[in-house]
Amino acid sequence: MKKKKTPLRKCIGCQEMKPKKELIRIVSTKEGEIHLDDTGKAHGRGAYICSDQKCFEKARKARSLNRSFGKEVPDEVYQDLKSKLNNGETS
Repeated sequence: MKKKKTPLRKCIGCQEMKPKKELIRIVSTKEGEIHLDDTGKAHGRGAYICSDQKCFEKARKARSLNRSFGKEVPDEVYQDLKSKLNNGETS
């Protein structure tokens, strides 16, 4: 049997390649909405971040999400992400 490949994505905080299932996806839709993607399958441009508070702080300070999506990310997205990390909910 062939071994199944594990899709890897780069965390915008620590810049490490990790399995897609271990990361949290933030998506920017065609309509311009930016939100957390719990399914990992929503249409649009995606950015990934570790479920680590340090990565979140690093990404926020470096404005990595703004760079990934090419526009200003609303504070609500950061608040949703922070609450998800604080609650220990990972996908």
